[in-house]
Amino acid sequence: MNTEEGSVFALLLLFLLQGSIGLDILSQNNTIQDGNLLVSSGKKFALGFFSPISSSHRYVGIWYYQVSEQTVVWVANRERPINGTSGALSIDSDGNLVLHETNGSFLVWSTNVAYALSNYSTTAQLMDSGNLVLVQDFSERVIWQSFDYPTDTMLPFMKLGLNRKTGLNRFLTSWKSPEDPTPGNISYRIDPTGYPQLLLYKDGDPYWRAGSWTGDRWSGIPEMTRAYIFNLSFVNDPDEVSIMYRVIDASIITRMIVNESGSLRRSTWHDRDRRWIEFWFDPKDQCDYYGKCGPNSNCNPYNTGQFECTCLPGLEPKSPGDWYLKDGSAGCVRRGRVSVCRSGEGFVRVARAKVPDTSKARANMSLNLKECEEECLRDCSCTAYASASESLGGSGCLIWHGDLVDTKTFADSGQDLYVWVDAIELARHRKTRSLSQKAMVAIILVSILTALLLAGFFLYGLAIKKRKDRRSHNPQVSDMTNSTYFNEPQSVEDRSDEPRGNRDVPLFDLSTVASATNNFSVLNKLGRGGFGSVYKGVMDNGMEIAVKKLSKHSGQGVKEFKNEVRLIAKLQHWNLVRILGCCVEEDEKMLIYEYLPNKSLDTFLFDKTKRLLPDWRKRFEIASGVARGLLYLHQDSRLRIIHRDLKASNILLDTAMNPKISDFGMARVCGGDQIRGNTNRVVGTYGYMSPKYAMEGIFSIKSDIYSFGVLLLEVISGKRNGAYYHESPSSLVGHAWELWKEGNCEDVIDESMGDSCTKEEAFVGEIFLKCIQIGLLCVQEFADDRPDMSTVVFMLANKDVVLASPKRPAYVFKSKHHGANLSANDKPASGNDVTISMLEGR
Repeated sequence: MNTEEGSVFALLLLFLLQGSIGLDILSQNNTIQDGNLLVSSGKKFALGFFSPISSSHRYVGIWYYQVSEQTVVWVANRERPINGTSGALSIDSDGNLVLHETNGSFLVWSTNVAYALSNYSTTAQLMDSGNLVLVQDFSERVIWQSFDYPTDTMLPFMKLGLNRKTGLNRFLTSWKSPEDPTPGNISYRIDPTGYPQLLLYKDGDPYWRAGSWTGDRWSGIPEMTRAYIFNLSFVNDPDEVSIMYRVIDASIITRMIVNESGSLRRSTWHDRDRRWIEFWFDPKDQCDYYGKCGPNSNCNPYNTGQFECTCLPGLEPKSPGDWYLKDGSAGCVRRGRVSVCRSGEGFVRVARAKVPDTSKARANMSLNLKECEEECLRDCSCTAYASASESLGGSGCLIWHGDLVDTKTFADSGQDLYVWVDAIELARHRKTRSLSQKAMVAIILVSILTALLLAGFFLYGLAIKKRKDRRSHNPQVSDMTNSTYFNEPQSVEDRSDEPRGNRDVPLFDLSTVASATNNFSVLNKLGRGGFGSVYKGVMDNGMEIAVKKLSKHSGQGVKEFKNEVRLIAKLQHWNLVRILGCCVEEDEKMLIYEYLPNKSLDTFLFDKTKRLLPDWRKRFEIASGVARGLLYLHQDSRLRIIHRDLKASNILLDTAMNPKISDFGMARVCGGDQIRGNTNRVVGTYGYMSPKYAMEGIFSIKSDIYSFGVLLLEVISGKRNGAYYHESPSSLVGHAWELWKEGNCEDVIDESMGDSCTKEEAFVGEIFLKCIQIGLLCVQEFADDRPDMSTVVFMLANKDVVLASPKRPAYVFKSKHHGANLSANDKPASGNDVTISMLEGR
């Protein structure tokens, strides 16, 4: 049996071994025997008995339920394994979780809640977060949880740190070996002394330091930003000091482990590769190891070919002989001649630093950097200071006394550390800096003059060569090739809310795109949108692309083209279409996207044959994916984006029918806290527009919520919003509303779902009815009544959530002139898909 077959067999075996306990709750009337499983309600985690690799010992643990490679995240009886399969997990008469072996003869492990609970019953529940909780039934209070006693793995929503009131300290400890979950000698915990920081310990001694919290990241992890796949929170108050992280996309399976070799590692599970993919680990280089160069020194791993250790300003090696032999463990000391305090001393800046160990630092969060300097100058025992915040203009003051330990230089990040030096050293540094500045100015001047001469020759030659350039007659296109085109606001409407600056977008040659699309052959044409046609292309390397070619006669196309390039290049999410580049040449303007073979969602929903392909599961996944993509635009991206034209034809599908939101030509960027705006240029698609936007030009994130509600109803019904129902002028929204009031929502569900949504699968019907209710909540007439996108995602992901009753939607009835009986072949100018290019808002 090969490795892949073995993994599949092991997963099947887990399902077969799921005995009488298959629910997520263990009551006092049940027992989990070896071979039974407790499975969380969303089937994300399982609890049961397991044996590590090459071991016959049995342990009670929690692991990912749907990950083919069994990955244990928590172990109960780490230090007391069970021999054989006689183990049993239950709740005793005192309400504690207990693990016995040999028919209850020997107590192996217990939650050991301190106070007696014999008068009340308790239940244990395995949550979808991987947390095992013991709940007091009469009060529904959690009296014990596995998250308070982690092993070697940190999961999302798990806290690490110290509860200052109860003394509970949560930290990670490695396994002794891959075959033995006994606590090893590596631990990861918060040191609350001084200014709190995270450290990795080996045999109880500091081994690697993640550092203190700078407001954006840990000071020792430069690659960590808020654009990670998770958001991390840090709490430091009189009650506790702790950290916790949550994933931005709930579909991502991620973990952080402390392994027995002495490293901290983060990874995500990839179903396609059936393995864990590691994306971060520490320690990485020799300067990461705690105190590598001894006290009062700085470790620089980028000193290629040289000794990585240097003394901080004003200090010299304590043991010059060892230093010469590249042994910096003794560190550095002050030079012999030190002036008296308050005699002209000052500070020398050490840039891009991992600031020293803060366990002995004093913090004052009310001081700014200038006040911090003054405070340090007044204290003759102060050796250094820094801002507690890494961000520009950050507040908070850190002051060190005594030795400065574990300082490191980063390549392009880090904080400024200001080291105290005496008057003599300060004067020496200023003189050296002055000479260096003069030399630098001379070098810069010579470089500038040389560059200007070269640029002059080059531009002269270029002007002659392109004197007869065909683009010179078209100032509009010429302006688009200007380097500021994609960065500078181009209209009054743009300037109000769009940040400057954007990363470069790759430019394709027109000849390359023409060759890839067979010279824009009709056979390569995928369809036509509001501002031009879309073609399929194949590059020389075999990569398939989709080319959106802007119509030459489109009066509004230039603005939308520029907007789409600037926005989509800044966005990265699984449910957003990915741009590969653009082409601006001659009088052509084109966008090059990843090719999505299943085209757009409307080609499946509204086609009598294709509508059978996305079954109820896939339709629900498509709706949920669109919701997650919209949540990213509204909340989780570094820009707040209002799409303004969300509809079925702008949802593209990849090979696996995963949805990708596309067409950002009409999108608007809002400020960080801005959730609405107004315009006197209303653009979008009739039937998907919220009333406030269509009639008054007022748009907001709730405008997109309205569009999503219409789209969700279309996904469930398989009908366009503009279709007629029983000779009534009611739209799909109105039709669903009338059926909702009558209690006959089942009639909204696409009749073609009969084969995949059987009566035996009653819960499927419940999911669709919930989706109809969510859709009606999204299309309510008043924007304040509609939920935000995070609430919509939560409602879709949680089957037990109680939904509010929707109020009357907007646009319940539609005018007869919009047309009827729309089919898959109807053009956008028909029915629901009337694209509005200009309305004057009131």
